[in-house]
Parts: sequence; C-alpha cells; structure tokens
Amino acid sequence: MAGQKDPVQWEIHQDWANRGYIAVITSSIKKIVDFLNSFDRSCSRLAKLNKKLTALEWRIEYIEAQVTKGETLT
Repeated sequence: MAGQKDPVQWEIHQDWANRGYIAVITSSIKKIVDFLNSFDRSCSRLAKLNKKLTALEWRIEYIEAQVTKGETLT
C-alpha cells in the first residue's frame, strides 16, 4: 500500500476540494446578485428621473404652444 491513498482519505480529500469549489461558486453568485441589485436600484432611479423629465418636456411643449398661439393671435 506504499504510495497508495486509503480510500477514506481520498474521499476526504475530494470532499475538501469540492467544498473549495462550492465556496468559490457561492462567492461568485453573491457578487453577481449584489451587482444585479445595485443595477436594479440604478435603473429604478433612472426610470423615476425619466418620468420627471418627460413631464417637464410636456409642460414646456404646452407653454411653447400657448406662447405661439398668443403670438399668432396678436
């Protein structure tokens, strides 16, 4: 048995190797989830800002139309 590993030791070694891979994968998934959550918050803020800008554009167009209408009446 010189040079050969005991089957139990081999399984323990494999188990620890697998745990290492699982830890790396878990950490990577957590980083991806954190990024996606941050991205979602940014998109939500941008959507709110876009809605406010659109409302302002409509107001400006309305005011421009009122001013133009007033100019054509005089």
